[in-house]
Amino acid sequence: MSTENLTIAQALSEVMKAVGGIGKKDRNQAQGFNFRGIDSVVNAVSPQLQKYGVIVVPAVEDYSYDTVEIGRNRTAMGHVKVRVRYTFVGPKGDAIAATVVGEAMDSGDKATAKAMSVAFRTALLQALCLPTDEPDPDAQSYERSSAEDILPPGAVLMKIAQSTTLDSLSSVGAYLTQSKDKYSAEQMDQFREKFLEKRNQLNVAKDGAWVTEGTENETKPESAGVTV
Repeated sequence: MSTENLTIAQALSEVMKAVGGIGKKDRNQAQGFNFRGIDSVVNAVSPQLQKYGVIVVPAVEDYSYDTVEIGRNRTAMGHVKVRVRYTFVGPKGDAIAATVVGEAMDSGDKATAKAMSVAFRTALLQALCLPTDEPDPDAQSYERSSAEDILPPGAVLMKIAQSTTLDSLSSVGAYLTQSKDKYSAEQMDQFREKFLEKRNQLNVAKDGAWVTEGTENETKPESAGVTV
């Protein structure tokens, strides 16, 4: 039977036979384990999809973006979850669809691309029932910061310096209000000085509770602003 006469189910069956298993050829150097990356899966599957006339069309059904803090230094990471419907269209025009989810984190602008890659890899592996030998860990893994984690003093100063809005400065002030007992008096004095400098730059009107301790005689601005 020529490939043009194959139904999508028959075409995918031929792809499954041709691809076989896909080993873990990629290596996470930082954490020391092998994983099966999206390139490995696509490189193995794509030639066979082309051979049997199958195309894959993605459609994002659901998307969420959040920011989480990772590790002791509370590094801000973009956290993306997607639900994607992949439609496998055969040479005769009939189709089979598979809906999968993907999740990923990134400190830059790649979280969405990573989540889509995870979803596509999952769709190919599961729709084609490709042998994987064992569960596939992600290339990267992270430990979310616990409520007890305390920022190093340098990280606090960096967060103050990098605050570009009243809201972002307010969040730093809220953190220090909750965590002031975890730092020395000298450190809090340094934080207060840098905070006040940044407050003046951003025209923040109100001092936070932790800032005003010991500064009751300072003149406070009258204009409205954020409470930190």
